[in-house]
Amino acid sequence: MKEEVVAVRRCAVRSVVVAGLLVLGGAAGVQGRPALAQEPPAQGYEQEVGQEAAQEPAPEAAPGPDEADVGYHGRVSLERGQLRVWLVPQNDGPAALPDATLRVRLSAELADRQELSAGCVRAGSREVVCETGPLPMHGYGRHIGLLLALKEPVPEVVVRIDTWWNGGASDRNLSNNQHAVLALDTGDSYAF
Repeated sequence: MKEEVVAVRRCAVRSVVVAGLLVLGGAAGVQGRPALAQEPPAQGYEQEVGQEAAQEPAPEAAPGPDEADVGYHGRVSLERGQLRVWLVPQNDGPAALPDATLRVRLSAELADRQELSAGCVRAGSREVVCETGPLPMHGYGRHIGLLLALKEPVPEVVVRIDTWWNGGASDRNLSNNQHAVLALDTGDSYAF
């Protein structure tokens, strides 16, 4: 019986196989031995199997048709109360997206009046959202350029960029679509 337990422990669906063995063994016995239901299990065996299963990571599932890896790359600069944001959305696949929406959040308030690029709208006193347009698999969306006027000049501003909506697609890699950039009021560009 010990060899069977070792094989079960190496299997990805350990608990299901063990439960099946216990049910089958309990009903008919194993190779002429008394039924497993009559034999007490090894001390702590169920606990050991449960702990082992919890420690092993689940195998990574194959990508689905509604999975994409959206990312943003660009630059931010701040000069005398004017914040410039230029970025390009990118999709590393495995599926294309018909559209997505990115969000730009600021640590400073925006001026009341803004002239925003096509496909962009103000979503709050410190927020703007923009559509990316179609994101082909392993391709780029439209270039997005924003010139945002701040309510009052500040020495620095933190700009946070992330995905606000992606059509319900799953994205396992969030590291390339969540950025926080500190821009100083020097006119210098800060890349992300």
